Amino acid sequence: MNCLDTYALMEVICGNPKFSQLMNEEFVITDPTLAEFYVVLKRKYDEQTAQYWHRKLAPFCKPVARQTMINALVFREENKKQELSVFDSMGYIFSRENKHIFITGDKAFRNREGVLFIQK
Repeated sequence: MNCLDTYALMEVICGNPKFSQLMNEEFVITDPTLAEFYVVLKRKYDEQTAQYWHRKLAPFCKPVARQTMINALVFREENKKQELSVFDSMGYIFSRENKHIFITGDKAFRNREGVLFIQK
């Protein structure tokens, strides 16, 4: 199962064929990632677009347990030179703990275990 980050979601809605095919595979999105995605869409487009994608993607969302959030923040702190976002750290650690593949185009995750890095 794939776990999509905000980078991957943006590429999907922009029609990037390298990412669009991900919608035909099994995937999950963490609740924090969908929240971040909502704000990104609202800022870049408008509230209506953000609400549309929120409704469309909500069935694929999974909550992140408190211990997973703690583990993600520890991971982020241990890798602070890479300036990882809180949301990406949560998605990555959630993916690792649930044996999912973390899908991103974020270069900070390029060579990490359990990551499918897709370059634009």
